[in-house]
Amino acid sequence: MRSRFAVLSAVIALVLTACSSAATPSPSSTAPASTTPTGAASGSLTIYAAASLKAVLAKAASAYQAANPGTTLTISTDSSSALETKIEQGAPADVFLSADSANPQKLVDKGLAAGTVVTFAGNLLTVIVPKANPAAIRSPADVAKPGVKIIAAATGVPIQKYADKLVANLAKESGYPAGFATAYAANVISREDNVGAVASKISLGEGDAAIVYATDAKAWDNIATVAVPADANVPATYGGVVVLGSTNQAAADGFLAWLAGPDGRAILATFGFLPAP
Repeated sequence: MRSRFAVLSAVIALVLTACSSAATPSPSSTAPASTTPTGAASGSLTIYAAASLKAVLAKAASAYQAANPGTTLTISTDSSSALETKIEQGAPADVFLSADSANPQKLVDKGLAAGTVVTFAGNLLTVIVPKANPAAIRSPADVAKPGVKIIAAATGVPIQKYADKLVANLAKESGYPAGFATAYAANVISREDNVGAVASKISLGEGDAAIVYATDAKAWDNIATVAVPADANVPATYGGVVVLGSTNQAAADGFLAWLAGPDGRAILATFGFLPAP
């Protein structure tokens, strides 16, 4: 009897233990669901971007971080050519956003980019002058007048490549003086590191005129613009790539896709950028 009672007690104990285990949730079943939006990758990203993108990226970064909790964007701006060189030399960037497609393509060609170049915006050029316009520049043709002080960007910087093309186009326009391009070059008194520095000098009255992106002209209150003939203007194409050395390529891919998508394009448009060609 005593043996049978012991066996029965053991069985009852096993049943109670099993019931208790079934009623108590496992730690994994009670873990809170992730707050990261489906398909998004969080983490810290360093964005190297063209100087002309500085203002728009400040707004874009805020919008992206709000939509993707857990993501932090650090924006570093300079001329696209300078940033491309830094990345080649091993600078720790995750995404490179250039004012052209040539500089990010260099990274692709050298095996330093993850994927192909993504075009995400366009731009046009304009001539800017200080608000007071001391040189009385009324037309782009006037930048070739003797004594006009032109502020330009350094050779190789995308804005200067575009500007040189614009000058060559204007030289072919009806009513422009012979030797226009040569006279423009002779009037250059300073070459700056990037387009932001060019616009700043004009805003301070340290030059009479400069060729910049249309979006840069809108960013300053104390400068005026001189319209460029539409048929001579030079469209600028902005391209970006994910850097192969990124330690968070999933998040980098996500940001670049977002910037090139509807939400990013909407923010770019508010700053005057055009859709990517």
